[in-house]
Amino acid sequence: MNAGAEEFCRALPLGPRVSGLALDANGLLALSKPSGVRSHPNAPGEEARALLVATYHVEGEYFEWTAAGTGVARRLWLLNRLDSATSGVILAADNEELAITIRAHFKRKQVRKVYVALVFGAPAQPLALWRDFLSIEKRDGKIRTSAREGNIPAESQMRVLRQGRQEPRVSLLRLEPRTGRSHQLRVQCAKRNLPIVGDQTYGDFSGNREFARLAGSKRMFLHSLESSFTYDFKGGTHAFAAKAPLPPEFEKFF
Repeated sequence: MNAGAEEFCRALPLGPRVSGLALDANGLLALSKPSGVRSHPNAPGEEARALLVATYHVEGEYFEWTAAGTGVARRLWLLNRLDSATSGVILAADNEELAITIRAHFKRKQVRKVYVALVFGAPAQPLALWRDFLSIEKRDGKIRTSAREGNIPAESQMRVLRQGRQEPRVSLLRLEPRTGRSHQLRVQCAKRNLPIVGDQTYGDFSGNREFARLAGSKRMFLHSLESSFTYDFKGGTHAFAAKAPLPPEFEKFF
């Protein structure tokens, strides 16, 4: 964490095991979200398990709380989301003007994101460009994505980082999505018989149980490793990059 981010984060009501990664002069902040922590609370009472232990306003997509000692109302705008089970880089802004700018960057697909996934099996090639057409539905408040009979294009660059030599056979993949579809990486991996370890929706359920027994972890092994981009703000051009270290449990079987 850079010094500015460390000082800034001391004043934030960070959720459990959440930590700061980087902060720039405009107030753009990168946080490291652990697996099992929500990007934001979905219902009253969930604040203690969210990125910030604070009230979340869905309409404005920001957290709000009263600063300890000063009584001053504070806000932090959420810029992107990760599934609760996914760990890694998540971005926020300390002012609404910057939040609008960076959210527009996300909508235009101008943010480079890199993920690491631990999957069952091994890809046929060490490097590949995955192209699929997905269908996405929202049922009972939950998103379900399928790679069958869809019409929404999805593209990701895959590279093998490491391959295990013991049972269960697993591979460590670097995944760079070129599109930002809901559950895209999880579904693209599952379609190629490379289900992400611990994925309770699209994964190998019996394999997950056995892996959890051996590894002592029930988490989903998908990690947002890095986010980087250049943006224009208040007459200047600014480069931003943040990287969340790979959790040690990802390399236990290599």
